[in-house]
Amino acid sequence: MTDSDDLKGLLNCLDEPAILLGLDYRVLVANDAYRDTYGDHIDQGRHHCYEVSHGYTQPCDLAGETCPLKHSQTTGRNSRVLHIHHTPRGKEYVNVEMWPVKDPTSGQIKYFLERMRPSDAGSVDSAADRLVGESPAFQHMLALVERAAPSETTVMLLGETGTGKELVAQTIHRLSQRRDKPFVPVECAGLPETLFESELFGHEKGAFTGATSRRDGLVDAANGGTLFLDEIGEVPPAEQVKLLRLLETRRYRPVGGTEWKEADFRLICATHRSLRDMVAAGTFREDLYYRLNVLEVELPPLRERVEDIERLATSILRRLGANNMRISDEALAALEQHDFPGNVRELRNIIERALLLADDDCIDVTHLPPLQRHSEATASIGPTVDVEPLDLHERRYLRKVLATTKVGRRELAQRLGISERALYRKIAALDADPD
Repeated sequence: MTDSDDLKGLLNCLDEPAILLGLDYRVLVANDAYRDTYGDHIDQGRHHCYEVSHGYTQPCDLAGETCPLKHSQTTGRNSRVLHIHHTPRGKEYVNVEMWPVKDPTSGQIKYFLERMRPSDAGSVDSAADRLVGESPAFQHMLALVERAAPSETTVMLLGETGTGKELVAQTIHRLSQRRDKPFVPVECAGLPETLFESELFGHEKGAFTGATSRRDGLVDAANGGTLFLDEIGEVPPAEQVKLLRLLETRRYRPVGGTEWKEADFRLICATHRSLRDMVAAGTFREDLYYRLNVLEVELPPLRERVEDIERLATSILRRLGANNMRISDEALAALEQHDFPGNVRELRNIIERALLLADDDCIDVTHLPPLQRHSEATASIGPTVDVEPLDLHERRYLRKVLATTKVGRRELAQRLGISERALYRKIAALDADPD
């Protein structure tokens, strides 16, 4: 038995595709799983890893990608990246892990051990029931999702409205150790301040008017699983204190209750607002911000991943049960030139509308609503203006109203369309603002 056979026997102990690489990127030994995945035509000692996995004629780092071998060679440490590999089945997302193998005498790197694990987070195939995309911005986001999912780390999802934050949160849950337990989404923006604590922690019978029976909260519903707080920036300041206490102690008490309960959940949050700016403005607690913001994952807007629009549109058609429909080249070009302020959610609405208007199996440009290019949208608003924070205008308006309106606080709150408690909170913020 040759040394090569011995090494192959060792690599075959791994279920995932694995290879031993030389310093020149050549595949020296490949296990059976690697040959099953990438084909049995690999000539050991002649083929380079980048030829087999990517179809490149040069290493990944020279082709604009992150090369784990190059990183390990430079640092002398392990490396891990998410790549798109070419297989006989097509393009697939793969987690690539690289280990430098050093000479025990000299300490110099002699080989690299590369192991590949298929990704269950995303796909370039529009028919897959996963996050779909191939653009660099999407790949960067997906790589963070892959790293975050197996851990218990709190994740903060950042992105504009319609970018798919809840879908990403569901993916993190699906890939976590808590996958068999509940995923409980909480729409913070839709919860009135007076009901936030009750919805989150539950309440006892008679705790308040209308509490005719005992009710468990959403924290209890998420026991053992994942709690997803969407639009976390909308949580009222008074309730932020209770949320912070929950995260620090992992204990809570139902409204009207006297006994503390243990909380067991993994937390994922999402917001389209800048919590840093809210902390600076005094509308979001700094201690809660640092408790929540362990790992930020930014979801790119659709205008930054134009190359994904076609496969996203195809995926949406499939999800709508319209597998036989196609999109004309003219319609696709119009979609790719649109700014998509509503992101993927807007794309879905456009596709659904087009399906109603199309009389055959093709969506044409005539079936699309009026779409505006980004350059046209910028030009249409006229001369540029100085942009100021919206809360600054709100404070100015509230000062003017308080100075000129002679009504009670309750009536004033009704006219403003907010609760009396919210009005008092805003007035208190005004008093604390030296400007």
